[in-house]
Amino acid sequence: MNSLPEKSVDLIFADPPYNLQLGGDLTRPDQSKVDAVNDEWDKFESFEVYDRFTRDWLKAARRVLKDTGAIWVIGSYHNIFRVGATLQDLGFWIMNDVVWRKSNPMPNFRGTRFTNAHETLIWATRDADQKKYTFNYDAMKALNDDLQMRSDWVLPICTGGERLKDEDGGKAHPTQKPEALLHRVLLATTNPGDTVLDPFFGTGTTGAVAKKLGRKFIGIERDERYLKVARQRIARIIPGAAEDLKVTTSKKAEPRVPFGVIVERGLLEPGAVLTDPSRRHAARVRADGSIVCRDATGSIHKIGAHVQGLDACNGWTYWHFKTDGKLKPIDILRQKVRAEMGEG
Repeated sequence: MNSLPEKSVDLIFADPPYNLQLGGDLTRPDQSKVDAVNDEWDKFESFEVYDRFTRDWLKAARRVLKDTGAIWVIGSYHNIFRVGATLQDLGFWIMNDVVWRKSNPMPNFRGTRFTNAHETLIWATRDADQKKYTFNYDAMKALNDDLQMRSDWVLPICTGGERLKDEDGGKAHPTQKPEALLHRVLLATTNPGDTVLDPFFGTGTTGAVAKKLGRKFIGIERDERYLKVARQRIARIIPGAAEDLKVTTSKKAEPRVPFGVIVERGLLEPGAVLTDPSRRHAARVRADGSIVCRDATGSIHKIGAHVQGLDACNGWTYWHFKTDGKLKPIDILRQKVRAEMGEG
């Protein structure tokens, strides 16, 4: 990471070693061996060594994040609290901790503890006073059947055809994350064209999902075995079409279009008559973008509220114009202008 340009990355997704501290082999009740994480890359001499490792990579991560950037770190109870403390010590600002509740967790074979059925993700911005960062709230709401997305996500672990195999038919990587998890993370906190960095790339789940969603990615991985699998996997990915990768945006994020622009562009001529859907009230358009009714002049919002005897009104949806023999809300003219602004 230290070789990457400063402030060059929009988002980091990190799945660092968990420091599981396994003291021996895990076995099932029938004495068969559990394929657990016992790789050298997950072994640290002490908590002090692990904390130093965590601080080093997080400092490097913060340096490459843009001023509008953010980071996700995933972990288990073995490490996530230590990682969270280091994040705060280095100046990151925690936005959410998200619980990934596994719908199909591995059982606790010894029966000595609760089944470990979740992992925790920390989402943090680069700085405490950071005003701008990406959060596609409306896209998450759309993904969740028009309900606010909560911070507890029920998703299955990586199994079946998604689980990558090595040449001997075993797991290519012991902690491969499901693509559904990365799909949600990247959809929520990046936009098409953004650059995503994964400093613990493994078999390339982040890269595969980023490519599908039209994001750029940088993967860092020191194990050649994992890199080989990741390259083959990502090479098979066909990115989605640009139109299909657009995310639902909030009204606040859309560019402001004054009603006067509609008149200025000739989409409505001065003198055009606007009415409400039931044709109870009418107003005429003026050249400066104001409208006039029988006893008042003002903006589309002010006159809409006036004729109804209300304190406020959304004039864009209240006032309609006649086209092709039908009444349509003037808001479709605003959307036309916004679409043309986007093309530019």
